[in-house]
Amino acid sequence: MKLFSVSTLLCVMTALTTAAGEYCRTSCNMQVSKRDLIKTSGGCPHGWTEFRDRCFVYVPTSMTWPRAERNCLSMDANLVSVHSSSEYHMIQKMTAPHGYQTTWVGGTNAPGEHIWFWSDGRPFQYTNWCPGEPISGSRPFCLQINYSDSNCWLDSWCGYHLPSVCAKNIVN
Repeated sequence: MKLFSVSTLLCVMTALTTAAGEYCRTSCNMQVSKRDLIKTSGGCPHGWTEFRDRCFVYVPTSMTWPRAERNCLSMDANLVSVHSSSEYHMIQKMTAPHGYQTTWVGGTNAPGEHIWFWSDGRPFQYTNWCPGEPISGSRPFCLQINYSDSNCWLDSWCGYHLPSVCAKNIVN
């Protein structure tokens, strides 16, 4: 029995540290309304959620923002950019099974310039900042969601270890 427990623990630890593309193969799917889905011939990879023109996956492993972005890039994706309240609520639903944990998304700033941009290059137009945010400053900050009871956005030091959400375009 002890050998079985040790083997099981070893398998779990190995699974948690496997290559980036293996993080959410089966447990990251969530349900969204059918009117928000777009079906294409390519669709999304297994374990990813399809919403409008993109595929999304929640990565529960805590990483710094730069490592989270690199992890997304290894899956041909970026940390998610957010462009509407309906998209933000869908992303939040992906974090719900994990207690709406604060989570990295793809926003970052140009140090000293107070200019925010998305790591995927899309325009930074929609926001849901917490009151008094963004504060930013002379060093880079990164964007986390689900901050406080308001589940709003916070600019934060990029070195914190948080889970993340990746997104990529649907391939036709």
